[in-house]
Amino acid sequence: EQLGKWLSQQPQMPTHVIAGPLKRTREMADIACRHAGITTPVRIDERLREIDYGPDENQTEETVIARIGENAIKLWDDSAIVPAGWNVNPDLMIMDWADIAGETLNTHTGQTVLVVTSNGVARFAPHLTGQFDAFRQQHDLKLATGALGTLVHDGQRWSVENWNLRPKDHI
Repeated sequence: EQLGKWLSQQPQMPTHVIAGPLKRTREMADIACRHAGITTPVRIDERLREIDYGPDENQTEETVIARIGENAIKLWDDSAIVPAGWNVNPDLMIMDWADIAGETLNTHTGQTVLVVTSNGVARFAPHLTGQFDAFRQQHDLKLATGALGTLVHDGQRWSVENWNLRPKDHI
């Protein structure tokens, strides 16, 4: 609801919405659209599917840390280095973001597109800037619960305009 309210206050309302296929992601997109007054249908994109945490899926943080160690979590949070046992292909995720961004530029130039996915997938979006290492030195890769990131294309390149912005703090 807060995302939708925040979107309704922005100078450019999203004209297109893309979401990952998981139920909670689709529901998040639908709720945000409803509260923002966006009537365009949400397009589901499999490339935005939440990552598979393998043996750590649905485990408590303590259990995960006991299995892989605090350093593995720190590397995931700081550098998007995938812990052992997780089913994530970073190169494919980066390529998927590049494909989604390219498709968006080709079909929605000059428009605002809302993309709804998990923070595990979102942490690879800053690769679009071509300056991922500089980005991760300045920002936490993990989007906090209830936070968002905005990426902007200036006709030449992508840049991150906001990261870990909490709509509830700006409505």
